[in-house]
Amino acid sequence: MSHSDSHQGNLQGRNLLISIFLNVLITLAQVIGGLISGSLSLLSDALHNLSDVISLFISYIASKLSKKHASLQKTFGYKRIEILAAFVNAATLVVIAVFLIIEAIKRFQNPHEIESSLVIWLSLLGIIANGLSVLLLKKDSAINMNLKSAYLHLFTDMLASVAVLIGGLVMKFYEVYWVDSLLTLMIAVYLIFVGYDLLKNSYKVLMLFTPDNIHIKNIIDQLQQLNSIKNVHHVHVWQLNETETHLEAHIDFNKDITLSEFDEILKEVEKVLYHKFKINHINIQPEYGKCGEKDVIVQD
Repeated sequence: MSHSDSHQGNLQGRNLLISIFLNVLITLAQVIGGLISGSLSLLSDALHNLSDVISLFISYIASKLSKKHASLQKTFGYKRIEILAAFVNAATLVVIAVFLIIEAIKRFQNPHEIESSLVIWLSLLGIIANGLSVLLLKKDSAINMNLKSAYLHLFTDMLASVAVLIGGLVMKFYEVYWVDSLLTLMIAVYLIFVGYDLLKNSYKVLMLFTPDNIHIKNIIDQLQQLNSIKNVHHVHVWQLNETETHLEAHIDFNKDITLSEFDEILKEVEKVLYHKFKINHINIQPEYGKCGEKDVIVQD
């Protein structure tokens, strides 16, 4: 790992730790405030903040483990741990959202009077603390799925706090208490919306699905334009993590080439795969005159 990569990793870890600390404070304050005020939306915001603490801690551990070196027992090291963390964090968003929807429906049927002043001040605290956390993680979230999951948790919670603030103001000045349940329902629907996309993307990586932006037929067409290649088959393409895309394939050659000739052709293959498809790790099995299955995709 280069010095700049190590420095960047340390900054990510520091920012995650600051965000964890801020969310622990918010969670404690909102749980106490929600119980005192009777606000379900404030308690739902506190529950979401608790999930933030858990997700941020998972993200922090995953970020640290991902830097560990490979070994004979773990030949890829922990490169996929951040994808797993993103999947777990996205799943918690969806589960929490379902729980909030159930509770909001119950509260709609039996609305309670709420101490709105406490709701207003604590929601302001949530906006400030989560806003700071969002700013800390925004840059790295664009290039890292694990940090994106943490960023989404924090960003949605900041929006939730804004909604709770608006609800607190409406309850204070108009005494419309059912708005608390409505806001909880809106927060939950938004959680499902943002959580599902991340859950789907991390699931695809974990299941070794071909990335959406890569079409195997296009890869075969490009490689078979090289004069020495007769056929490309047994193709598998997957992401190890967000920076490594792997391909393995069998290539049938037009003639019985030497190893040195294969090395030269392999350089051409690597160039095509990297520049046209951003595939940066390949494993090719060369063949000549080999009978048997020539299907493009084979379930091994």
